[in-house]
Amino acid sequence: MEDFKSTTLGRVTVYSIQGCPHCVQAKATLGRLGVPVCDVDVGRHPELRARVKELTGRSSVPQIFFNNIHVGGNDDLQKLAPEELQRLVNLVKKEPLPADAPPLPEETQAEDVAGEAGETDGEFVCERDEFADLVEDLKHGNVIAAHRRGLTLYKKSFSCDQLVDWLQKEKGMARAEACSTGQALLQKKYMVSVRGVGQQDGSFGEGKDALYRLLEDDPHSALNAGQTAACSPIQAAELSLIVRELILKLFSEHLSADGKSVDYKGMSANPAFERYCELAVQLQRVELLSLSREEKLAFFINIYNALVIHGYLRLGAPTNMWQRYRFFNYVSYLIGGEVFTLQDIENGVLRGNRKGVAQLLRPFSKTDPRLQVALPDAEPLIHFALNCGAKGCPPIKTYTPQDIDSQLRTAAEAFLENDDACLVDSGKREVRLSQIFKWYKADFGGTDEKLLTWVVEHMGASPKKTSLQDVLSAGKTKVSFLPYDWSSNSSH
Repeated sequence: MEDFKSTTLGRVTVYSIQGCPHCVQAKATLGRLGVPVCDVDVGRHPELRARVKELTGRSSVPQIFFNNIHVGGNDDLQKLAPEELQRLVNLVKKEPLPADAPPLPEETQAEDVAGEAGETDGEFVCERDEFADLVEDLKHGNVIAAHRRGLTLYKKSFSCDQLVDWLQKEKGMARAEACSTGQALLQKKYMVSVRGVGQQDGSFGEGKDALYRLLEDDPHSALNAGQTAACSPIQAAELSLIVRELILKLFSEHLSADGKSVDYKGMSANPAFERYCELAVQLQRVELLSLSREEKLAFFINIYNALVIHGYLRLGAPTNMWQRYRFFNYVSYLIGGEVFTLQDIENGVLRGNRKGVAQLLRPFSKTDPRLQVALPDAEPLIHFALNCGAKGCPPIKTYTPQDIDSQLRTAAEAFLENDDACLVDSGKREVRLSQIFKWYKADFGGTDEKLLTWVVEHMGASPKKTSLQDVLSAGKTKVSFLPYDWSSNSSH
């Protein structure tokens, strides 16, 4: 995005706020068109709000102009016919900027004039979902209360009849419309069935004893819970790209040159991290079942690495075996209406629902709805992309669905170049490998022979690979495993 400066050339003007996923998506789309784009943060430049509302008649962001032509928001941009979009691009590229073009901030104003975005965004909000205002009214509608079923008291809950009656009385809906609205709120993950109460078949009105809760009131420890995701949902594949953009910014600013250590203290103070936390809330109602294998790999690898950092910043780094076990089984995000811990993401989704280290059972049972998201088979290359926050973990990177397998192979090759990942002793005919290969040997074939074959196949051309091949051709190779460095990768 270009800096603010006077010009007679055409431009695209985008009015946005920080932490708005639709704004990020719109700017990414515009960035691919090859046109000059001026991004105006109305949170930092509140003096422009009234003028933008006067020009657009809207209070939502983003608002997009090609020269002086108002296109609308992100949805409007995405729905433009190709020929109309090309006409607008040509207009910007070939026509001078008209005198009535939308305003930019004064050049003398610094980037930080407006203070924190959360205090200055005012009435400008992301493109809200159609049910967001209704849910907000429901919170204050005297419907949500404690209900007893048998000997158990379920706090912050409501029944089907209570919701339907409220929709009829307060929103003027007919009963059929109120029932369909309740089903829509359930399907869109605004609310969930209270587990263990009534029949659980995913339908609204599933028995007189059934109770429901707003998703934000369902008790769990997810780090992105506690507030409603009010933005209209973005496709998971697109949201993963937005997450990647923010994480890439954080990583680039707070990683060491070798990519192995993180300045967590600096990261916690970075405004980009707070914007990331706001963005993480949008994961609550994202739809996961439509993701392709490649999109799923990139999405969950990036989310895992971000969740580790989020957990470190909120809870601190684990320092012993028990704390590590708790950390990876406790730190979680609410994604698509379900809670995913770090263990769930790694072993449930990315490893095809296999038992993890020190786990007695598979992460997902046969009736667990999260099993639908799991990859069909273990993906061994993910072990060189997931960063657990320890020095023994692979370097932190981010991934995109495009060429994900090539990116993962490159990560594995880079990992195996290090002596703390693979050491070859030709004299003793011994190969010493990272503990990762011991913990997850099943993913690499299950035997020492298959494991070593996998390592050779994923090594880049190097003297180490030649030495390993010579040792293997001699037969009777001994395999042992190097100590794992569990110390924190914090640069402090």
